[in-house]
Amino acid sequence: MNPGWSALLWFGAVVAAIPLVLWLLKRTPIGGAAAGAGLRSIAVLPLSTTQRIVTVEVGHGDDRRWLVLGVSPGNIQTLHLMDAQSPPGPALPPPAPPVAFAQLLQRLRGTAQGPRAS
Repeated sequence: MNPGWSALLWFGAVVAAIPLVLWLLKRTPIGGAAAGAGLRSIAVLPLSTTQRIVTVEVGHGDDRRWLVLGVSPGNIQTLHLMDAQSPPGPALPPPAPPVAFAQLLQRLRGTAQGPRAS
């Protein structure tokens, strides 16, 4: 076999193996799949473009706790620690379903021109 073809074949094998290896790493503890176990984001309140207050739940069962964290680019600081609660419900009523553009245009045409007399 020509050495050029051999190198091209190996290159193709490596390129084909990359997605497989990434998929395996994503699903094993070595790749960090178990790192997020027992950690859940509850709420995020942006204060500015770089600062936010984040509430996270840590632990399992009776050992669950909520941490209120101040997060900035260079620092994460615990602001408050409390027992886990039921997650907050929606503060606002759900938004009305979106109106189709054609219906909105028809409404605008009807009010702008007024009723037409035939």
